[in-house]
Amino acid sequence: MIFKAKIKKTWHLYGTAIPEGGPVATSFTFEPSKTKYKLIGKISEPKGKTKFDPNFEMNLKLIDKDAVFKQKIKILTEGAFVIKGSVEYMCCDESRCLPPTDEHFEIKIDKKTKSTTLQITAIDSALIDTVHVAKVDSIPKIIEIPKKEEKKSGLLWVFILGFLGGLLALITPCVFPMIPMTVSFFLKSSKNKKNAITDALVYGISIVVIYVILGLGITAIFGANALNAMSTNPVFNFLFFLLLVLFAFSFLGAFELRMPTKWINALDSKADNTSRFISIFFMAFTLALVSFSCTGPIIGTLLVETAVSGRTLSPLVGMTGFALALAIPFALFAVFPSWLKSMPKSGGWLNTVKVFLGFLELALAFKFLSNADLVLQLHFLEREVFLAIWIAIFGVLTMYLFGMIKLPHDSPLPHLSVGRLSVGLFVMSFTIYMIPGLWGAPLKIISAFPPPLEYSESPFGIGGMAGSIPTTALPDGAKYGTHGLVVFNDYNKGLAYAKTKNKPTMLDFTGLACVNCRKMEADVWADSKVLDILRKDYVVISLYVDDRAPLPVSEQYISTLGGTERKIKTVGNKWSDFQAVKYGTNSQPYYVLVDNDGKKLVDEAFTFNTDVDAFVKFLEEGKKKMKYT
Repeated sequence: MIFKAKIKKTWHLYGTAIPEGGPVATSFTFEPSKTKYKLIGKISEPKGKTKFDPNFEMNLKLIDKDAVFKQKIKILTEGAFVIKGSVEYMCCDESRCLPPTDEHFEIKIDKKTKSTTLQITAIDSALIDTVHVAKVDSIPKIIEIPKKEEKKSGLLWVFILGFLGGLLALITPCVFPMIPMTVSFFLKSSKNKKNAITDALVYGISIVVIYVILGLGITAIFGANALNAMSTNPVFNFLFFLLLVLFAFSFLGAFELRMPTKWINALDSKADNTSRFISIFFMAFTLALVSFSCTGPIIGTLLVETAVSGRTLSPLVGMTGFALALAIPFALFAVFPSWLKSMPKSGGWLNTVKVFLGFLELALAFKFLSNADLVLQLHFLEREVFLAIWIAIFGVLTMYLFGMIKLPHDSPLPHLSVGRLSVGLFVMSFTIYMIPGLWGAPLKIISAFPPPLEYSESPFGIGGMAGSIPTTALPDGAKYGTHGLVVFNDYNKGLAYAKTKNKPTMLDFTGLACVNCRKMEADVWADSKVLDILRKDYVVISLYVDDRAPLPVSEQYISTLGGTERKIKTVGNKWSDFQAVKYGTNSQPYYVLVDNDGKKLVDEAFTFNTDVDAFVKFLEEGKKKMKYT
């Protein structure tokens, strides 16, 4: 018997032998028969490729493209008979897995049978299982899985973020003075201009290689799933908070982060004793170490941001962008040395840039502390407290830019430059903009950073400024959520209530620390057209996949999703497992419209997309399918 798997691009199956804790292995089960046939040996499988799988963080045998499984049998009877069995398999790509599939098959065997084939086809947006038996008519069975949602924050944005980080590093006190010094050295030490340009290019490429190796190391050590877990793990978020505070104080002048002098001296000696190109490489390495006190905080912040994006290649792509921005000026100034004359001289302005970055690091640190607080539901850093801290940070930064306060290592400031005054006015305007948020203003510009409106001391704003405080009694199991909407956090209770009102339901798969979820709520849900539909025509069920609240012992259960038994102990585990099993995805935000029986009204789910009109169209289509007016 020959079983053919035809697998389209980006997807793969797994081998028949999988270690504990891994995915569902591809397995074939045959109904036993002592009189009709018997199996000869084990099923043979294709060679495949053994490599690291980011979904399960282990080395696994992956089978992609076309694959053939073969099972040899011995026929024990001359009469016709049917072999019954099933094949179980799991289809994954680099970022997610579809639920395990168990497909039943029946193979008719008689004297005329020459071959039988079971064909499995996996396509990018869906999984189509077709069972075909030679000379036996069959109707293909199609299982529809939601299309893979497009991630808006792609690798291009990660590259841009890294490149901007590299540009910031260039104007720090540790790196900026090195540009004319290093380029001048190359021009003087090289015999001719051609050699000088070659040396400078090798120097720039060496810088890129050094930082890219760092990005590769981060990717190899942690893997995609581990990095993604950081975004909602309270321990990692708290550690990121401490790390960024450390970097911020370093930039503000409290102390300097330096590599050990022995390391720098050792590498510097290598630069003097090895061949020309190797010497240049060690010079680049020395630059990386010497400038660590300035680039370290920027690299740390960049790696934190790329880590929580959850993409396998994010650290690598981010560090490539960072290194390119850092290396390009060295190469360009070597090609056009006259440009060095037009560069501004080093001075106190460099320390001002460093301090400015320190304030930004400090503000960003509290975002990670807020994530930890949200996931644990401690209500220590609610919206008003978070905004008060940010207002204080940017308020002090405003005073610093206007010369009202000084920090260590600052130079005398006889007057304000136009540039410094302009930046100061911008920061002051931003600070004033945040103040109404204390009274319930939505603050759309920074909606992804502070906790949501409902996670505050005054969910409806002080004095009801964020909306009138409802006076009607809430349904059983409901609460007031974002923008004063009545929401359920329990699927069964919400669906039962929807049935009593005969309304369609919107399932909102979200997360307490989900930045894009907050962005959708602030930019899309807050729109009057959307809010009116959600309030009047829908029952909203918000299911938080990172809620760490423990489930009652009677509600805990064992999940076999992914081929391994996992005990579901928390509310978040329950809804995450529910989303994966029912809809074949674990991404948030993820919006599904269902009827009173939980059946989908609209085939396509709605993912992160801030187009208000598209979301309104999505909701209206659900109403139309439900015939709700």
